[in-house]
Amino acid sequence: MSFASIDFAIFFIIVIVVTLIIQKFFSKNIKQLFLFIASYFFYGYWDWRFCFLLLFITLTSYFSAKSHKKMIYGMGIAIPLIVLGFFKYFNFFLNSFFSITHQNHTSTLNIILPIGISFYTFQALSYVIDVHRGKIEVENNFIKLALYLSFFPQLVAGPIIKAHEFLPQLEEDRKINLENFKYGIQLITFGLFKKIVLADHIALLVDDVFFCPSAYHWTTIILAVISYSIQIYFDFSGYSDIAIGCAKCLGYDFNCNFNLPYISQNITEFWRRWHISLSTWLKEYIYIPLGGNRKGKIRQSINLLITMLLGGLWHGANWTFIFWGALNGIALCIHKRISKNKKKHFYIKTLNIFLTFTFISFTWIFFRADNFSIAWDIIKGIFTLQQGVSQPYFWSFVAIIVLVIFTICAIIKSHKNNEKEIKGYYPIVNLNTISGLTTFFTVLGLILGLAFTGEQPFVYFQF
Repeated sequence: MSFASIDFAIFFIIVIVVTLIIQKFFSKNIKQLFLFIASYFFYGYWDWRFCFLLLFITLTSYFSAKSHKKMIYGMGIAIPLIVLGFFKYFNFFLNSFFSITHQNHTSTLNIILPIGISFYTFQALSYVIDVHRGKIEVENNFIKLALYLSFFPQLVAGPIIKAHEFLPQLEEDRKINLENFKYGIQLITFGLFKKIVLADHIALLVDDVFFCPSAYHWTTIILAVISYSIQIYFDFSGYSDIAIGCAKCLGYDFNCNFNLPYISQNITEFWRRWHISLSTWLKEYIYIPLGGNRKGKIRQSINLLITMLLGGLWHGANWTFIFWGALNGIALCIHKRISKNKKKHFYIKTLNIFLTFTFISFTWIFFRADNFSIAWDIIKGIFTLQQGVSQPYFWSFVAIIVLVIFTICAIIKSHKNNEKEIKGYYPIVNLNTISGLTTFFTVLGLILGLAFTGEQPFVYFQF
């Protein structure tokens, strides 16, 4: 059940209506039980068998966190990782082993990758680790823990919500109210605009070029690479907006997951602005436990590289993802060594933004390509000034213009608010005014009139 579907719209309306009835006549525990059931229905809509796996991970986390024995705690960490490793990486490591040993063994298991497993596995680990660290208390109410791991807005593709961020909200009697609903419904609308008006349209050019790069002119290949940078941003930030908006409508708060990543002046800043929930998870549960920056510069570089390699592997069972993680890890290591906290002139800042975006777009080639051969064809086509089909794709230019306008508006707003750092924002309007309603319904009209009607799943569904 995709967020960009009629099925989800019907499902969400039913959830809102039933939740309103429950919160009026029953306790918060009944409300949470209903949301738990609704979340499992949402997840089982793809394949009901996945629900048993999610329940198994939940039971493992529930009982391991309650135990004071280190062995049981270790099982609470190991079992989710083993499950994730089997479903997501078994065939990858098996084929890699046979390739390294030069064996002609090509058989693999027919393993269906459960949707969202990477996300709820990380959340399960977050809960067990936070309890062990004393950051949160053990959750004795199984339904609350199960709701935390299965809450449908973030279940399939994040944001990754850490236990200490969400479980305390379940202790409160959070209810649907008009202000939260108006805020949330606008986030959902903006997210849909990003996804089905912008990202899905430019995906057509990206898919064609990355399918057969040797057929295209070098300028079209460059356009496709830039388009993919914008596609993945609008696609995933659009999903995050919808997820945050759905949670907000129901009375729950998720942190922002994207903060104008393409105005970053360096790779370190980029990873503070891109997929923030994953970046902070990797920092909190991998980088810092490895030693962070506390054991010298060489050890810091090793820790950064390990963290980014694991981050690349988390995205998918393919060497291209690992290489993508390695490129980002190496860039982070270099930046930590050469960075200086000096005030820079406007032109230097602009150049830094351009260079950072160029590097990030280059790394996205390996993220998007199905294999190294395709990635090499893309790079070769650019640097050899390859001739071929030239396609100045209209929607790519529209998406670039929209992104630039949104960024300029955010910069102006940050300066007006005297913010030291430029921050992204959700352009929430006052729906009690004529101008606010006009703006809101104009966006809705654009969605209905320009929406891509083909089958284009969210990019991060595959992770």
